[in-house]
Amino acid sequence: MAGLKAYHAKRDFSVTAEPRGKVARSAVKTTHRFVIQRHAATRLHYDFRLELDGVYKSWAVTKVPSLDPATKRLAVEVEDHPLEYGTFEGTIPKGQYGVGTVQLWDKGSWTPKGDDTRADLAKGSLKFELKGRRLKGGWALIRMREQPAKIGRQTRHNWLLIKERDEEARPGAPETLMDEDTSVTTGRTLDEIANSKKPRVWNSNRADAAKTAAAVKKKTPSRPKAAKRKRASSR
Repeated sequence: MAGLKAYHAKRDFSVTAEPRGKVARSAVKTTHRFVIQRHAATRLHYDFRLELDGVYKSWAVTKVPSLDPATKRLAVEVEDHPLEYGTFEGTIPKGQYGVGTVQLWDKGSWTPKGDDTRADLAKGSLKFELKGRRLKGGWALIRMREQPAKIGRQTRHNWLLIKERDEEARPGAPETLMDEDTSVTTGRTLDEIANSKKPRVWNSNRADAAKTAAAVKKKTPSRPKAAKRKRASSR
C-alpha cells in the first residue's frame, strides 16, 4: 500500500529542503508521471520514480539506464516518495539521509502495458512505455528471485531495469546516455547545482516565509508616513 511513513521517518525537514509532501488524491488515469534524478550520494546513482497511487514508487538504479536490451541495470527498491519530489533539485545536507546533490536527469510520462499495474508490481514483472526527454519506448522492471537484501533493519528488494527491443533500443551501441550530465529543467551539471548559492529547490518553508514577509510589511510604516512624522517633530 502506498504511503510516506518511511520517507518522513528518515528526514528532518527543518534541515533538508526536500519536500515533506503527502499522499496525493489519486485519479483514475492510464498515463502517469515519471522522473529520474541523478544523485551524487555516497555513490553516484539514478533514482527512478513512477507515479502510482498518489506517490512515486522508487528504485535506486546503480548505473545510468542502458538503451541496450542485453544490458540489465540493478534497481534497488526504496521507500515511496511524494509527488512534490518530482521537482526537487538541490543538495541534501550532511547528516541527512541521502546526503549529496540531486539533479533532475529526465522526466515525462509512463503508461503501463498490463491490465493490472498493482498486480504486476506484486508479481514482480512490470512492463511500461516511457515518454521522456531522454528515455523513450518500452521498458521493464523485473524483480530478482533471490532473497531480498537486508540493509540494517530494512529489507530491500532487488529488481532489474531492462530496455525492451523496439525502435528506441540501441543494441550493442556505445552507452551515449553516460554523456548526458545536465539537468533537463535547469541545464546545470551536478557541480553547478552543488556550488550554486541560490539553488532552485522546492522550499518546504515557502508558505511560512510568505506569511512572515507579509506581517513585517504590515508592521513597517510606509516611507511617506515616516517622513511626515519626522517633519512634524522638527517644528
